[in-house]
Amino acid sequence: MRRQVLVGALGAALLLGGGCGIPASSDVRVDGKGGTATEAGSINGQRSEPPTRTASGSDIDAFVRNFLAAAAGEPDRAYERVKLFVAPEHQTKLQEKKGSEVALNVVRLGETVFTGNSDSTTTVKIKVQQLGLLRANGTLAPPVATETGYEFRVRSAVFGGDDERAGLYVLDPPNVLLLSDNALQRYYQDESIYFWSSDGSRLVPDQRYLPMAVPDERRVNEVVKWLVGGPSDWLRPGVVGLPDRTELVNNATGANNRWEVNLDMSGDDQTQIDRLITQLAWSLGDLRGELELKVRNNSQPVQDLQARRDSEPLYPIREDPQRFGVYEGAIRPLDFAGEPSGDVPLSAEVNRNIVSAGLARAEGRILAAMVVAAGRDRQRLAVGTGPGLKRSGDDYASISRPVWLRTVDARPGRGLVVADGRLYRFDEDAGMYQVPLNLPTPEVTAVAASLDGQRVALIAGGRLYVAAVNLDGGGVSIGPPRALVTSLTGLSAVDWNGEDSLVAAGSAGQPAIYGISVDGALETPLKTDVGAKVNHLTAPPEVLSPSGGYMYEANGVAYRSSPFERIEAARVRDVAPPPAGLRPSNPSAPFFLY
Repeated sequence: MRRQVLVGALGAALLLGGGCGIPASSDVRVDGKGGTATEAGSINGQRSEPPTRTASGSDIDAFVRNFLAAAAGEPDRAYERVKLFVAPEHQTKLQEKKGSEVALNVVRLGETVFTGNSDSTTTVKIKVQQLGLLRANGTLAPPVATETGYEFRVRSAVFGGDDERAGLYVLDPPNVLLLSDNALQRYYQDESIYFWSSDGSRLVPDQRYLPMAVPDERRVNEVVKWLVGGPSDWLRPGVVGLPDRTELVNNATGANNRWEVNLDMSGDDQTQIDRLITQLAWSLGDLRGELELKVRNNSQPVQDLQARRDSEPLYPIREDPQRFGVYEGAIRPLDFAGEPSGDVPLSAEVNRNIVSAGLARAEGRILAAMVVAAGRDRQRLAVGTGPGLKRSGDDYASISRPVWLRTVDARPGRGLVVADGRLYRFDEDAGMYQVPLNLPTPEVTAVAASLDGQRVALIAGGRLYVAAVNLDGGGVSIGPPRALVTSLTGLSAVDWNGEDSLVAAGSAGQPAIYGISVDGALETPLKTDVGAKVNHLTAPPEVLSPSGGYMYEANGVAYRSSPFERIEAARVRDVAPPPAGLRPSNPSAPFFLY
């Protein structure tokens, strides 16, 4: 849908403070806040290759930052770029790999300490959080390394006026290729490629990273190779790849906004070929021009990429999100100037005793799932597609906000909810069926579903996970969850706010809300002064609401962002003001209908 440049906004910032040269003897503690890498050249106004070894001059702080960015770029040259930062006599300590085996250990940087030594070298100790393994195919796999820090030395070298060999060098380098999260943001583009869902109904995004150094004429080739290689491991249970033994014939080529892709692919099913063209059009993001697909050298009609995307939208949703909340036990619209406001799709007889709710539009219907009070300290799920409701037969001590798994056809609605620490599937008849999960802890506290309905985010044991959903065959199965590494601890609430991004609440020393990429590598603090634990969090997808607003509840009070404000009772529509002298109730459990 876009070619997103990863700059600035996402992710904890890198190292360090000021200072030039190598300290003589004293320790220097660097807290990991602020700072940017030294700029390299650019292509079309975008950063491309990372800085060279000498770009930092005698500034050891900048040199270390640049060393931790040196591996960025095309994988086949990663070792070459890193070795240039390492003293020649120490380069053999790097365990060099070739081709598809090249992988970068992406780390989030913490505190850094510089210690000046008597031999005029400086020892550098960096605390890190292992984020993942960036593979040659653009995927960020779960981390393999377990190190919580790295140590190496830096020295200066001047060889009789030889400027090329002068400057700073690394001694005793780590034996793996390191890439800071800041460098991942600066020198890679966040790309979404797409695979058809397991039931063949819709395209599902798969996040990849493409070096900015790769020009457009080769970008098509990289994307096609990614599609041929198949989906990311964690997404595989919910999608289908290209037919077995599909291969790219030669390289994809392009000139004058016309791209040619030649595949050796089994079968002559024209429907399958047409679906592949749609898949290619969306996987090439905002690339403009014409695509000529050849299957075993047989040309298909030339397709305009943007016209294909316009005719085959990813998400058949046209209405803007509407805000609702629970007020005095009933679902009510929330009114804000300049925003659409809708009516509650429930009759007054059933719109009562509501604790939280999830509504979704589907094929001209509105699917409703509510958590309702069912006696003293008990709750029950109620589900409906019209003014009436059907209630589940079981009561629970606590039930999370229910979420619907969106479909693109008229199949009966299915959703997910957490009840007493276990994940359940529910349907339009309010039947609840426990969903098995392969997690280190059985205690689940929150679930959120992506707009495509094929991926979920889970919180279990205070940690954040993502997993693929398989809807084939009428049931709901969840693939092996992938744990995300974040700066937050004790996570309590989560929702999807983009194709490959989440908004989550937890603790960063104090209650906070962060934006987090679907692989956990890129994050940005959204609100760090929440003041209390967030027990309810909801966000509309950015494709529907580009402002990126979200709503949450903490300590019994609801808030919205963009602009930030408390949601007062005055925002609740269709209710009479309380009698004089009585304080109005607080709206709670806000949510979006779209």
